[in-house]
Amino acid sequence: MATTNSNIASTTTAGPSTTAAPIVQSGPQIPKDGLPLMHPARTPPVLPWPDIGHLAKWSVSSYKFGFGAECLRDGDPDTFWHSDGPQPHFITVEFPRKVAIQKISIYLSWPQDDSYTPSTLAIRAGTGPSDLQDVRVATLEKPDGWITFDVSSEPDEDGNSFKPVHAYVLQVIVVQNHMSGKDTHIRGLRVLGPQEEDATHGDPFPWKSPDFKMYERLR
Repeated sequence: MATTNSNIASTTTAGPSTTAAPIVQSGPQIPKDGLPLMHPARTPPVLPWPDIGHLAKWSVSSYKFGFGAECLRDGDPDTFWHSDGPQPHFITVEFPRKVAIQKISIYLSWPQDDSYTPSTLAIRAGTGPSDLQDVRVATLEKPDGWITFDVSSEPDEDGNSFKPVHAYVLQVIVVQNHMSGKDTHIRGLRVLGPQEEDATHGDPFPWKSPDFKMYERLR
């Protein structure tokens, strides 16, 4: 049974202000586009947006030995990236070519991590590390589970969701931790592409998987 909780997350864009109450779901139901989804399970939720993070190179601003960027992608809810340096802390995801990025899904646990839990995240995107632009800010209140929200700031044509961000580089910045904590813990992160269309427009061999889409055009 789905329940709502207004204390989990709100998101704002770098352009016109947008705030949305999250949806907390007990199972892997699909949220309405544009609203943050809070999934309280420790395992990643089943979502219609494809995970494209495996196509990219991942790095972090700092880490303690054994708690590096690999802990963000290992699928183990008991491991986590542990920063070990001056603020701000950040995760950089670099793709070999420009890709469409729709959402991120991040696993945070206030009950386990206390003051190490991020309370404010900033999302930046661009063609390289030197030209990143702020596209969204998310405010989190004692989160515990997977939070999924759009990284884009531009409404789509019907106004019910957001357009994807097209970028080579995505960066997730920990702007602030709960209780003004210095270092941070993030237990999982997924970068999600746009939902694939069902129609193939008559193409008998559609390029549907993220791996094929990376190289569907000759350069």
